This record gives sequence, C-alpha cells and structure tokens, in this order.
Amino acid sequence: MNAFNCKKPFTHFPVVVAVLVALMASNPGHALEAAAAPQANRFAATIAPAERFEVDGVLVELHGKNAGSKGRPLILIPGLATGGWVWNETVRAFSAAHAVYVLTLPGFDGRPAAPANAFASARAAVEKLIEQRRLDKPVIVGHSLGATMAFAVAEDRPALVGGVVAIDGLPVMPGTEGLPPAERGRYAQMMKARMGGLQPAAFAAQQQGYMRTIGVMDMGKADDLALLTGRSDPASTGQYAADVVELDLRPGLKNIQAPVLMLSPFFDADGAQQGLTAQAKADYYRALLQGAPKVEVVTVSPARHFAMIDEPQQVNEAIRKFLGTL
Repeated sequence: MNAFNCKKPFTHFPVVVAVLVALMASNPGHALEAAAAPQANRFAATIAPAERFEVDGVLVELHGKNAGSKGRPLILIPGLATGGWVWNETVRAFSAAHAVYVLTLPGFDGRPAAPANAFASARAAVEKLIEQRRLDKPVIVGHSLGATMAFAVAEDRPALVGGVVAIDGLPVMPGTEGLPPAERGRYAQMMKARMGGLQPAAFAAQQQGYMRTIGVMDMGKADDLALLTGRSDPASTGQYAADVVELDLRPGLKNIQAPVLMLSPFFDADGAQQGLTAQAKADYYRALLQGAPKVEVVTVSPARHFAMIDEPQQVNEAIRKFLGTL
C-alpha cells in the first residue's frame, strides 16, 4: 500500500510525510536571496531568562522563576527545527504568574547534534527535568513534534503531568495512522535519508518552502522564521522526523490522567484546496486522540501550522482558559 494514496477515512487530509519529502526538492535560490539582504528578524530577539541550564543536552530557559507558587509550572516544547524563540508571546503572557520552562532540543537552533535516539533521549530529558526540579503537576505545552513529546511524557509519567496542550501535534503522524509498522519504518528511513543529506543551502530552501506553504500565513514572517529554523542541523532534523513517523502513541493514550487541550489550526484558503472544513479537521484530530480520557479540541483560525505565530492571542487565551479548569 502506498502511504500517499492509502484508502482510509479522511483521505482528503494532507499527508505530512509527502509534503515534507516534496519540499526537499525546493530551489535554494530564494532562501539564499533572503539571506543575502539581512534585515532585523522579528523573531530573533529572545527574552532574557531568569535561569539557563541543560538537562542531558536539552537547553532549558526558565522564566518567571519566582512565580512557581502562583500558578502551575509550564513546560514549552517547540517543534521540528525550532528554537525557544517561537514561544516569546507565550512567555510574555504567562511568566508573570507561572514558572515557564522553555526547551530547545539537541540539534535545533544551532545546538549540538542530537543523538541517534533523538526523540527517546529528549523524551527522557523532559521527564528528568520534572523530577529534578520537583515540578508540581506541570502543564506541558507542545507544538508539532513538541506536542507528540508531550503526549509521550504524559503516557510515561501520568501521575506527574497536570495537563497537555497540543498545538497541531498528535500521538501519530496524520495520514500515517493506517500504515503497518514495516511500511511506517520504510517511510521514516526515507525521510531521515532525504532530509539528513541536505546541504545547508538546500536545507534553508526546504525550510523556507515549508514555512511559506504550511508554516504561517504571512510570507514575511515565513521568511524570518525560515532563517532561524535553517540554523538547525539537517541530520538531527531528519532523525527527529523519522522518529515521529515511526511512532504511534495511540495505544498508550488510555494511560494519560491529565486533561488534554488540542489546538487545531485552520486556514480557509488551505482548507478549500484540500476539501476540508474546520469541523472536519477538528473531528479528525479528535478521532486520533480517541482513548485519552479528557480531550477538548479547539479550532484556531485563521492560522496555519505555527498557530502561536499567526494567532498568538487566540492561542494564549485558549491556554489561559484551559489552565483555569485545572
């Protein structure tokens, strides 16, 4: 069975694997042109943390250090090839009342390369952070890959996690849920080889193509974001992507004790091309989360994959409302 044409419900939903692989062939000229005319990057400036440390190669930046007694600790995990700067608006919104731990995974944003077991190693580091810092029922907020990691940690340590907020990230890669393990592994290795073998210029072009077509709605923001994600290690990025494609956490969803908030971005123009409505996408995500005991799916619109960039106020308000229910 071809993963890109498999017969199953929601065949109208785009297969992320196919899109990513197609983007590998992007022309690097545009990315190089953007880099040749440097301007102030609106996302490059980071907020000075109260503390900065590492847990097994994972960079942790703590904001609102003295706020831990006021609200639940938050752990923010960015997605593929992304640094902690992607959470700037979230940090501004919550660090006055919460201790906010912003992570950057190995291999991303100029960090040293990830180990061969990239996802599993980072997953264990998040759990170690919770234990070492004795965090009281933290809420893990993850985007994309980071959301998948949030589900993994909540399954591994259900008694330690107080809530999961998933921004366009799921326990299984959308569009691959019907694949048998062998075929899932084959596509994972294909992705690892294709992405990991990219030279810097081609990787930069792939990032720009992704940001412009899937990442965000505004092309200027897309180019700024791509210049930052392009600093990540292609081999590490390919390894994480392969790890996620091979992963299917759905059997363990029943073990999660914490409430789950899924934020489903939706952009009308993309939906029209895909024959997809906001409700259909939300229902699809809800179906992939079947088994988790407490799930709420909220649509964020208009927004693409990086919903916290396109609609930071909507995302922050949804998180704030969720925190109020815990």
